[in-house]
Amino acid sequence: MRKIDDLSFEELERALVEIGEPKFKAKQVFDWIHNKTVEDFENMSNVSKKTKEELRKIFEFTKATIELKLESKLDETKKYVIMFEDGNVVESVFLKYKFGNTACISSEVGCKMGCLFCASTKNGYLRSLTSAEMLKQIYLIQKDTQEKISNVVIMGSGEPLNNYENVLKFLKLINDERGQNISMRKITLSTCGIIPQIYNLADEDIPITLAISLHAPTQEKREEILPIAKKYKLTELLKACDYYVEKTGRRLTFEYIMIMGFNDSSEDAEVLAKLLKNKLANVNLIPCNYVKEADIKPSENLDIERFKKLLSDKGINATVRRELGSDINAACGQLRNNFLKM
Repeated sequence: MRKIDDLSFEELERALVEIGEPKFKAKQVFDWIHNKTVEDFENMSNVSKKTKEELRKIFEFTKATIELKLESKLDETKKYVIMFEDGNVVESVFLKYKFGNTACISSEVGCKMGCLFCASTKNGYLRSLTSAEMLKQIYLIQKDTQEKISNVVIMGSGEPLNNYENVLKFLKLINDERGQNISMRKITLSTCGIIPQIYNLADEDIPITLAISLHAPTQEKREEILPIAKKYKLTELLKACDYYVEKTGRRLTFEYIMIMGFNDSSEDAEVLAKLLKNKLANVNLIPCNYVKEADIKPSENLDIERFKKLLSDKGINATVRRELGSDINAACGQLRNNFLKM
């Protein structure tokens, strides 16, 4: 059966007309699904019994449950393992900031990118998530915390641009004013650099923030930790980034994992500053998480601050990501991997 919560508003309108119902009922049904986030047709109190019966014949809801939740004792971060009806699990994170509540969600079950520093890829790639399964992560978090999500980052397991169509549909659904109405400007999508899709995304004319997983200042070093860099060269990636800025007018974020003894030297900072000179972008320095399978360690705090100062002195806007939920393994893939070992 088709999933009713995976339909756009226009698809829902067409579906209602096909079963002999008036088009205007789409607004009622859509409100119940994506604003009130019900999970059963019976809960749609202002929709007629006949309409609900007809919908039930051809549609069902996407099912998902919270299988495990960890709550930080250091801050208000909460981390979830969410299971879908086929038994596959992803992880999602609730992050509380002064500017609002953020949900970090997954776009795939596992990941095929193979980035050395990321735990998400260690168990391989299984499948892409539907737009409804991405929405479901947010809806479950809101119900559990009883707090409204105002910001979304697609930075959990998976490469969002490898699941382009479903991610695009998710963006339009979460932004729909008849549903959650989360501003596109409050949504960040992180990619390790799927160049053709960066161009496609630029042409979509949706003002999200694009975060590029750069992580090294040279082609050679990128190839050591990001296998995808062998296919998509750094020079071509930067051209795609320039096109994105030109088309959208949006500032880019370059994510830079700080790995001890690998990419955190003064020379690395000098090369990075030269690479990003005059670009509409900021660099987000991220202390890497220890991944025992890869035997990589985070840079020392003093080295990170020194690196940041060197960039700033060269006119590059740089920030250090605030670590939240460090006591509950709030980094991508860690909790899911531990859950799978249970």
